[in-house]
Amino acid sequence: MSKPFGPLPPEFAAQAGDLMIGGRAASEWVADHGSPIFVYDPAIVASRVAAFRSAFPAVDLHYAIKANPHPAMLAAIAPLVDGLDVASAGELHKALGAKPDSTISFAGPGKRNDELEAAIVAGATLNVESEGEAARALAIGERLGRAPRLAVRVNPDIELKGSGMKMGGRPSPFGVDAERVAALVRTIVAGGADWRGFHIFAGSQALDSQALIETQAATLALAERLSDEAGHMPPLVNLGGGFGIPHFAGDTPIDLKAIGDALGDALEHTRLQSRYAIELGRWLVGESGVYLSRVVDRKESRGETFLVVDGGLHHQLAASGNFGTVVRRNYPVAVAHRMGEAGGEEVSVVGCLCTPLDRLADKVLLPPADVGDTIAIFIAGAYGATASPSLFLGHPPAVECVATRP
Repeated sequence: MSKPFGPLPPEFAAQAGDLMIGGRAASEWVADHGSPIFVYDPAIVASRVAAFRSAFPAVDLHYAIKANPHPAMLAAIAPLVDGLDVASAGELHKALGAKPDSTISFAGPGKRNDELEAAIVAGATLNVESEGEAARALAIGERLGRAPRLAVRVNPDIELKGSGMKMGGRPSPFGVDAERVAALVRTIVAGGADWRGFHIFAGSQALDSQALIETQAATLALAERLSDEAGHMPPLVNLGGGFGIPHFAGDTPIDLKAIGDALGDALEHTRLQSRYAIELGRWLVGESGVYLSRVVDRKESRGETFLVVDGGLHHQLAASGNFGTVVRRNYPVAVAHRMGEAGGEEVSVVGCLCTPLDRLADKVLLPPADVGDTIAIFIAGAYGATASPSLFLGHPPAVECVATRP
């Protein structure tokens, strides 16, 4: 029995014939740059930014660059957003090249002393994850003669219901438990740091709009309580993100306007005199990318048809079901030159690696495809090339291209 696959992103769903990405046919991208290849369209990201601005006019937008740190994508996105969020010294270096000012924040457990020092020198905000990390940052700042910019990442006593990855409401290596935050804030202020506020992240990849609304309200209430307990007003409250995008059959987009309206109403009634930010990665860039891989073999085995492509999970781990999913389900997929055609045969799209895990689409209905044809895997703009085991079995990396429109 064939298995469904997820809905194509809106920019591609209505296409017929040749798949167009960034104004060019998929066949042109492959002819010019080879296969496998990731193609990213920053115009799709710009449309997501515009939608966010319309729904959240009073909230800053930060981009979590771990979703897609490609230099050309960063260069396109940085002018559109209010801040960049990084999670390593390597990402900090990339962010400084794209947005060389103080609108960079650095989160993540286990920051090394050299990373803390680099962030302090760069003027980035450190979202400290523990009392020990805060003490190290204060000591480094004293040695440098510079007041470090410190915010506290909070391990909240809430979690984002229905999220793909829960980050709160439980013991965690991420952030300081909410009940210990006030004391740490007072220590940071007394230590002479430039106190920057709270970073509160409850979960990610949620498609339940009501759950997002409730979580944002609870996050705002938590920030108010922590501010009262600490006796210090946070200059900025990073409300986290968690906005999901449809990946699988039955998934539907979040109601951005409803979420924005609810948060806007909550902000009108809050006692905090702070700026607010929402930090997004996948929601901004995920639907902007397509992974293209050419069929190198078509084979039959005991009644099943396999399209063997020249790519695989070493480039696009998430689509293989081996990155953050419990039950394997199919990402949106298409035969690139037969967009809009009904599926005519049941096939599995498998990669070139010597492992049964290397399956990019499992028993899906697609228009007939043969050797030389190109298979398109969508939702490839986030956590693709950089989140996949690219060195596995020694195959070359996929090319990454960013579309430029006139």
